[in-house]
Amino acid sequence: MNVFFNQLQTGDHARVNGFKDVPESYRNRLMSLGLTPGTTFLVQHRAPLGDPIAILVRGFRLSLRSHEAKGMLVDRL
Repeated sequence: MNVFFNQLQTGDHARVNGFKDVPESYRNRLMSLGLTPGTTFLVQHRAPLGDPIAILVRGFRLSLRSHEAKGMLVDRL
């Protein structure tokens, strides 16, 4: 199921599907952090107010602000 990154909940497994309306500079940053299309990850934690979101990707924990990564399209697994 194709959803946006900020719609994921704690415990969700997802796969990066692509990017929509993300500035090229930030898209490149996300990709350099390992969030390339096809990469799977686990949502480990959401802060009490929902931001930031901590994910486990490629063996490390990465925290992302939901408004910065909201254009990342993912498939919930």
